[in-house]
Amino acid sequence: MSRYAWLFLAPVLAVAACGTEDATVANVTDAPAPDPETIYTGTGTVMETAETGPQLCLGGVAESYPPQCGGPDISNWSWDEVDPDTYESASGSTWGVYVVTGRYDGETFELTEPASSAMYTTPPPVDHQEPDFSSPCEPPAGGWAVVDPEKTNDDALQEALQLAAEQPDYAGAWVDQSINPASEAESDLEAEEAMNDPSLLVLNVQFTGDLERHEAELREVWGGALCVSEAEHTEAELRAIQDELVDIPGFLGAGVDTSGGVVTLQVEIDDGLQQRLDEQYGEGIVRVTAALTPVDP
Repeated sequence: MSRYAWLFLAPVLAVAACGTEDATVANVTDAPAPDPETIYTGTGTVMETAETGPQLCLGGVAESYPPQCGGPDISNWSWDEVDPDTYESASGSTWGVYVVTGRYDGETFELTEPASSAMYTTPPPVDHQEPDFSSPCEPPAGGWAVVDPEKTNDDALQEALQLAAEQPDYAGAWVDQSINPASEAESDLEAEEAMNDPSLLVLNVQFTGDLERHEAELREVWGGALCVSEAEHTEAELRAIQDELVDIPGFLGAGVDTSGGVVTLQVEIDDGLQQRLDEQYGEGIVRVTAALTPVDP
């Protein structure tokens, strides 16, 4: 996310997800097990505790001390085979962050070559698209500007966001602060206060239709720069899809990018999952990122 743009998350509305049927969900969650002969590589925290053997944490790691996480067992891990300077031990746990390469059958990871510390390895480029928080509307004549100073403050901004979120066809909202000169500041400390000026932002709100009516209603409460644009799916539809994805094998996390109109999904491996989700929900509605990727033969 851009340093000077925030995505506003609104309450989920009770609207059914588009193109969702129990049969199609089952086609995804009942996917075949990974090919045990495929060699994968990725970076993750290797964690061993008093209760578990070595495990490969590919998802979130709790920032406690020692950290806490879980994942598939690593069948042939040995701390004796990695540099002792690359891991820590405390309270019965031992952990470090490593680049691993090996086979994965959906339950157990087996190293096929020695692990290397992520501290000494340049990670490969990640195929990840950052959300686009620019304003899709053409700037008005004379550029983005305040039209009613009395309605250009934090309270008015929050009222506009609440009004938008209450609409059944609401698709998301975000703030574009690129018009604020402080966005070019060289340090966060220098820009922090200046970036909170409601008169120097463009409020972006998306709906799936009736844009003129929505813009007129928002103008009743918000006097700053405003861009009302059209989206294909409501936020509620995207969040309903997000809720369905938690049962996918190898699920690590999911979120909604309303500025892009997509659901982002993080999984252990993509064994054709992106294609199956494109067929189920429509191409590009769900964007898959895998923690483990196949090694080119």
